[in-house]
Amino acid sequence: MAGIVLLSNVLVQYPLNAWLTWGAFSYPVAYFITDVCNRLFGASLARRIALIGFAIGLASSLMMAPVRIALASGTAFLVSQLLDVSVFNKLRQASWWKAPFLGSCVASVVDTAIFFGLAFAGTELSWLHLATGDLGVKLLMALALLPAYRILITQLLTPTAGAPPRRG
Repeated sequence: MAGIVLLSNVLVQYPLNAWLTWGAFSYPVAYFITDVCNRLFGASLARRIALIGFAIGLASSLMMAPVRIALASGTAFLVSQLLDVSVFNKLRQASWWKAPFLGSCVASVVDTAIFFGLAFAGTELSWLHLATGDLGVKLLMALALLPAYRILITQLLTPTAGAPPRRG
């Protein structure tokens, strides 16, 4: 989790074009990790993983990225991850795809608003364009990661011969 945060903090500093940074492709994996943990082990552990990821990611980011980027990222990460866990948990009994997809979508909107607002507001960077592009990719990634989520959850929740079934 911390590695994803650090990687995304570095990649968000490199625009692909006027609408997109490379960080948009890596960051949604953090929601994927949280959602898998939430499904397998529950909201409490998912929150703990988000908190640990926040602490390690922020400390690492402060060493690697500008302070403003690191603090914006940490704030956006913590708020959006805890929101993702909450939305996921409320939808966990719905169809298999609703909790991870809708949780990631809601969290992505909040994350994008917080991160880009704090990191780039008042700068010369055309951050509204970047925020729009990044959000679009985050939403597409939430959709694209659904098959991997389904396969991984199915594999991890299928008991092996003689083993007790896992929680789900």
